[in-house]
Amino acid sequence: MKVILRKNFEQLGKVGDIVTVKDGYARNYLIPRQIAYQATKGNIRALEEEKRQILKKEAKELQAAQALAAELEKVSITIPVKVGEEDKIFGTVTNQMIADALKEKGFDLDKRKIEITEPIKSLGIYSVSIKLHQQVTATVKAWVVRE
Repeated sequence: MKVILRKNFEQLGKVGDIVTVKDGYARNYLIPRQIAYQATKGNIRALEEEKRQILKKEAKELQAAQALAAELEKVSITIPVKVGEEDKIFGTVTNQMIADALKEKGFDLDKRKIEITEPIKSLGIYSVSIKLHQQVTATVKAWVVRE
């Protein structure tokens, strides 16, 4: 029996793959657990339409991420911190601090998208990368200054 996978299934394949399995395996395991559905002509056409919709959505997301990255490249943020002797910061500059500074500039980003390569523990100018999409990463200049 030919079935279309609804979920990634390690033994068979990825979502949308059409695979041939034994009838009993399909009827008793894959279909009841909604891992797959039967590959009829109508279901195959629906799958192709679904794939087209997913590709359109991904293209829009990529385009939006690229536009946001272009705007973020122009932005520099200032993060005021308390310092001790010899301009050493108490603690480090965190992703949340950078996200808050970006929010003040009008960019509402999730702190988990912000990637700090090495801990920021002193005053200065740092480049912070922000992963907006699988293929798009923006870089923002962060000025760490005395409060």
